[in-house]
Amino acid sequence: MDPFQQMTDWKRNMDHFFGEQFWDQFEGVLKPTIPQINLYQTDHELLCIANIPGLTNLDKIDIYVDYATLELRGTIDIGHRGGTIVKEEILQGVFERNIQLPFPVRQDKIKATYRNGLVYIQLHRLVSNSGHKNRVTVEQLEDE
Repeated sequence: MDPFQQMTDWKRNMDHFFGEQFWDQFEGVLKPTIPQINLYQTDHELLCIANIPGLTNLDKIDIYVDYATLELRGTIDIGHRGGTIVKEEILQGVFERNIQLPFPVRQDKIKATYRNGLVYIQLHRLVSNSGHKNRVTVEQLEDE
C-alpha cells in the first residue's frame, strides 16, 4: 500500500475526530513557512530580508504592501533534477506569505533588491498628519 495514502487516510480520520481546524495549530511545525524572513525595525524604517534561493527571474516574485501588511508570493526552485532525495532541508515550491508589520508603512517609498539568494525590502513608517484635525459637522434633525 502507498505510504502517502496511509498518511492521507490517517489525517482524514484525525480531522474527523478532532475537527478540521486541528492541524492549523501545528502548521509551523509540520510545514515550516516559506520563505524564511528576518524583520528588523528602527524608529522610522523596517528591513525585511527574505530567503529565496535560486531566483533567476525577478518577475517571478510578487511583493505587495497594504498599510501594515507585507505580502510575498512566488516560487522557490533550486533547479536540481534527478536522483533520490536522501535529505531535504531547503524548502521549495510555491509560496504565499503575509507578514504583519509593527506599524503602517508608506506606499510610495519601498525599495526591494535581490543579492545572494536574499530579497531585501526596505519600508518606511507612515507618519500621519496628527496635527491636522477633521472637524465633524453635526446635522440638525427635525423633532418628531
